[in-house]
Amino acid sequence: MDTEKKVQQVVKTAQKHVDKAKATAEREAQKAAKAAEREMAKVKKQLAQVEKKALAYVKSNPQKAAAIAAGIGAALGAVAAALVTSKTKKKK
Repeated sequence: MDTEKKVQQVVKTAQKHVDKAKATAEREAQKAAKAAEREMAKVKKQLAQVEKKALAYVKSNPQKAAAIAAGIGAALGAVAAALVTSKTKKKK
């Protein structure tokens, strides 16, 4: 009987520690979520600023913007072609 009481006491103590750890983890997760939301808001604001600057640049320099876009498109196309070519070589 004495052993059974000790086991129950250990189980109660362990459960208290588990509950405390769970509560702490939940609080920390909430803090992290709030921090992530704040950072996301900052990133959205910065992205809006960059978008405004890019649109202003495109309006004032349409030819340069078109050339830049064509260059980026060509680079992405080359990368895509290289990826497709390397995958077909690996299959053989």
